[in-house]
This record gives sequence, C-alpha cells and structure tokens, in this order.
Amino acid sequence: MSEWLQRFWGKITRSGAEQAAREAAPPTPRGALSGDVPIVGAGDDLVGRDELAQRFASRLLKLDAKDGFVVAVLGPWGSGKTSFVNLARQHLRATNVPVLDFNPWMFSGAEQLMTAFFSEMAAQLKVKTNLESLAANVESYGEALSDLDWIPGVGKLLKGLGVAAKWRSKKLRKEDGGLDGRRRRIDNELGKLEQPIVVVLDDIDRLSKGEIRDIFRLVRLTASFQNIIYILVFDRERVENALNEDGFKGRAYLEKIVQLVFDLPKIPDPVLQKQTFAALDAAIAGAENRGSFNEQRWPDVYVEVIRPLLRNMRDVRRYAMAVHGTIDDLEGQVEQVDVLALEAIRLFLPDVFALIAESVGALTSMSSDYGHRDSPTLQARVQQVIVAAGTHKEVAEALIRRIFLAASRHIGGMHYGSSREWLKERRVAHGDVLRFYLERLAGEGLIAFNAAEKAFGMLDQEETLERYFRSLRSEDLENVISSLEAYEDEFTAAQVVPAVSVLLNVAPDIPERPRGFLELDTGSIIGRVVYRLLKAVPSPREAEDAVRQILPRLRTLSARMQLVWMVGYADGVGHKMLSEQAAADLERIRRDEMRATPPDVLAREPEALLLLHRLRREAGENEPALVVDANPELTLALLRNARSETKTQSADSRALRRSYRLAWNSLVDLYGSEQTLKERVDQMRHLIAPTDDLMVLVDRYLGGWRPDRQDE
Repeated sequence: MSEWLQRFWGKITRSGAEQAAREAAPPTPRGALSGDVPIVGAGDDLVGRDELAQRFASRLLKLDAKDGFVVAVLGPWGSGKTSFVNLARQHLRATNVPVLDFNPWMFSGAEQLMTAFFSEMAAQLKVKTNLESLAANVESYGEALSDLDWIPGVGKLLKGLGVAAKWRSKKLRKEDGGLDGRRRRIDNELGKLEQPIVVVLDDIDRLSKGEIRDIFRLVRLTASFQNIIYILVFDRERVENALNEDGFKGRAYLEKIVQLVFDLPKIPDPVLQKQTFAALDAAIAGAENRGSFNEQRWPDVYVEVIRPLLRNMRDVRRYAMAVHGTIDDLEGQVEQVDVLALEAIRLFLPDVFALIAESVGALTSMSSDYGHRDSPTLQARVQQVIVAAGTHKEVAEALIRRIFLAASRHIGGMHYGSSREWLKERRVAHGDVLRFYLERLAGEGLIAFNAAEKAFGMLDQEETLERYFRSLRSEDLENVISSLEAYEDEFTAAQVVPAVSVLLNVAPDIPERPRGFLELDTGSIIGRVVYRLLKAVPSPREAEDAVRQILPRLRTLSARMQLVWMVGYADGVGHKMLSEQAAADLERIRRDEMRATPPDVLAREPEALLLLHRLRREAGENEPALVVDANPELTLALLRNARSETKTQSADSRALRRSYRLAWNSLVDLYGSEQTLKERVDQMRHLIAPTDDLMVLVDRYLGGWRPDRQDE
C-alpha cells in the first residue's frame, strides 16, 4: 500500500521553511505513527505551522505589557493548540523570554489553585538566571494570599474562591509591608525586566465548569502585574458555555479578561491528506501479513467514508494507531480497504459500529431466493445504521454502497459481484469475513475457504492434493471442496486430471449429515466443482483425453460412472462435453465393467443401486440382460442406497420435519417383481437387527404402506 500511496498522491516532503526553523539541537522527530502527544519543536512539525508560530511569538514581544496582557489561543479539541504553543515557546526562549507553565489539572479547588499558582511560578522562576529575587517575592506573595478575608475590595471575590485563612491577618499587616508591600515589590522587579515573562495555562477547556470559572477568576486577579503575558489555551465554545451565568454571557466575560484572541487556523486539506497517508503507511508497513489491497476501490472509500471523519492531526494519529493494531490482529484475512473504512467508523462513529456488529445478516445477505421479497426487517436494520450516523448520514450511506454491497439494494442502489467473489477477495461484504473482523475468530466458512485457498495451489499435484485432503477432518472436507468453486475462473487444463481424480476418490470418505431444506448433497457439491474443472479443457477431443486419463485413477465404479455421465449425454446429468460417439463408447465400457464386478465388491459401491438401475435401463439391445445377484450383502447395500430423507416445512413454521422413504419402485423394477424383492430381503435379514430403522421401514413397505407422495 505504501508504494501505491506514494505513486498516486506523491511523496511527502518537508518545506524549506520547516527545515530552516529547526533548532540547533532539535529533538528527534517522531514517526508518522505516534501517540496523541503534542509536538515539542520544529523538527516534529508536519503540518507547516512553525513559521506561523514564529510570527505569533514575534507579535507577543511587541505587545505593551506594562500593565500585563492576556492572550487566548483558541481552537477545537484536537486542532493542535498545545503543539502550536510549544512551537511558539521555542521561538520565545530563543530570544531569552522566560516561559512558565501552570497546569491547572494538577490542582482542585480554588484554595489549592490560588496557593499552587504562586508556588509553582516561584519554583520555575528560581531556576531562571537573575530571577531568584523575583521568585522569592512571588513565593512570599503566594503565602500571604492564604488569608484574604480582610483585603479591601478583593476579599469577597477571593473568599468566593474558597481560600482558607492560614496566616494571621495582623501579622501580615505589620510584617514586610503586608500584602500590598509584597505585591509592589513584585511589580517593581517585573518592571525592571527587559523582556516580559510568558505564563502558559493550557487545557483549560478540559476542566469542569467550576474549575474553569476558578481559573478565569485567578487570571483576572493577577493579570495586572507588569511584564506578565498570559497565554490561555482553550476551546472557545466549551469555555464560554462554562462561564455562562444567569443573565450574563460567558463570551462577554471573556472579552473583559482576554485582550488578544488568536484563532488557530484549520490545517489545509492537502496537508492533512498527506499526513493521513504518511501515518497509514507507517501503520501498515510493519505488518507481516497485510492482506490484499484494492487500488481501484481505495480512492472512493477514502474520499467518501474516511476523509469526512478526520478533522485534525489528533484524529489522524488515533486512526493510524487503531489501523496498526487491527491490521496486525487480522493477519491478512480481511482486505485492507475494508479494514481502513471500518476502523474509521469504529473510532469516530462508535454508535454506527455497534449497529454493524448487530446487523451482520442485514448487511451481508444476498437477495432472497426464488424471487421472494426481502424481509422488511433487513431494510429496517440497514436504515438504523444510517440513522445512527447523525450528521454523518452520507458517510454511512457511502459505507453501505462501497463496503456492504449486498445491502446497497436497501437504500436504492445496485451491487455487482457475488458472495463467492467477496469471500475470495476477503471482503467484509461476505458475512464470514465480517464476523472474523468483528470477532477475531474464523468461523467454519472462513476456515474452509482458507483451506480451499491452500488446496487450490495443489490442484495440479495429485499426490500432494490427496495427502492434504486426507489430513483434514472428514467432516470439514465437504465445505473445503465446496469453497473451491470460488476459483472456477482460475482453473487450468493442467489441473483437471489430478484434481478431478482426487475429488472423486475422496468423495466416499465424506460422512453424511442432516441437511437443510435447500442444501445440496455431497455428490452434487463435488460434482459442481468437477464440472467447473472440466470446463477448463478447451475442446471435446482434449476433454476425452482427460477423461480417459482420469478413469483408471478412480477407485470406485460409482466415481467412474459419475464422471462418464457428467461429460456425456445422460438425461438430466450430462453436459455434452465429449462427442456422442466417445460418450457412448465410455458408457458401454463402464456397463461391461459393472457386469464383471463380483457382487461382494459391488456391495461396497456407494451408489450401487443407481449404477444397477441405470445399467438395466440403458443397456443396448445386444448387451446381456442384467440379473441382480442374490448375495445378501449386495441386497442390504441396495436397500441402504434406496433409503432417502424427505424434508417438509409448513408455511407458518421454520421447523423442518424429516421422514424417510425407500425408492421402492426402483427396487421392484431392479429385481423384476416385489415377490423377488421380498425373497431377497428375507435372505439378508440375518445381517441386520429387526429393530433397525432400515428394517422397520422395509417391513412397512412389504406390508403395503406407501407414503402419500412418492418422489421415486
């Protein structure tokens, strides 16, 4: 992805102004992938604000601060206010301007705030050259403010701050000229300074309403000192709301205190975009297995889903960190563009993301089968996802159109592609992939597809492929083989002989299981993959050559006949992939082979009844008539082949009713009469218990019972 981003959007380069603004010993620049920590110097400035910070610092030095000055740096959360002030701080210090910091987060309550403010200022002044005396006076003044009840005109205000009496007022009046004397000494020393002192109060907007009010009362009380410039850093809306009181607007209150307002400009879209790509490059670069990346889809998904949610560099850093962790967790199992889109939703629209996790079916299910209308519940679920986005409704709609393609029909759109393609491409449009992204656990479908992906690479290696299939659990094999259909467009002629041979040979080892109303049986599932492989052969002549190579490799008559019927002209199953003459010759050879097969071997065939029934029906005039051997094991095998499960479902219930029946007419036809069939059954009764479900069913038929509807 990184190389593509650089090629498509251009490499990110640092401007000459940024380079020139580096300090003599700058801190090591942070990488594009970093935590949400403000930058500290020009070397970290990725958005080109250092030059603006330099002009801001120069402007501060031109202010008339003889009576103090209050400057506000304003911007919404995450806009980079602290980083901007840190850049300005570097330029102020370069001109020997002392910059002091007071963090109001460290203190709670007006009493502690007042005492701590002067104590902290004194501590920072002590380490400044030639400011030790000023530091002592500031510290003394702070101690004196511990008892404020008696201060004319100010006591009531400061008492409202909750400052407790710790010093005896009489002593303060007599010693050192009292509070006024100490303040005058501070003011006199400040007036002698060649440069002002800058005091930064950051993150004011993160305090509680009461704490915000206390901070501004503190500033109002102390802002008249000579050569003191306060820089207050906050989000205007948050602070104005906190300062609102009955009949008095917070904005008006600010205007009485703040003398200069600097609104931090928005980061230009091209700059934010470049930094986004740089951060994503860094986030993905270290992943061992990133997964696929669809370059054609990326521009639309970025512009419509991701970019509207990124407001500032804080968002970019948080987003990149989220992507970094998720890409590592997924280990290439989910397509990258989908991951990038969903991580943006997870981080910035959590309510939408929560509904996505609850709406997997609605977002990934295809149109209903057989022309039935969609359930209104699915559409309602999709609409809930859109409504949850609030003002970002267009983002949610784009997410559905671009990511959850099957659900686009619920908002008037259309989709192109299939569930099989989405699974192959590891897109969350497929339910199994979306569940893996949400749960970090692969479900049966995705596990099977991963195994099929591995098997696809072995289709031209017969022994290796069979060894791999045999290494899988037999109950998983059917799903793995079914998943190979996703690769039908990539099947090659070189894969046909080895792959078809293995598929038909492992089919008997797949265990039977209960199936849903519309589920295909094992033979149909394997037959679909075999047919798609055979289609990779370009001509009938080459198809005949392939079939003749495969037949000797197959271990059962059933497999050989299934292949011959599939490529030939057999009613209902033939795909006419060979010439009629070639197909007829192959079928005759198979019939001769069946006649020559001993009955005990024929009894072990998985489709013995079907083989014999079709042999009887399709034998030519010059071929010997079929006589079914009286071997009891063969009779039992034919009865087992004849049993099938019937599933029914009522219109008002989702429950399936299962029942069993026998292909009785086929058995009677095969043996020539029901009496002969009865005799053969009696001859094999010693092989099976009379209470066995099969024998109970056979005896019902022999007794004259027939199901209401027969599908024989």
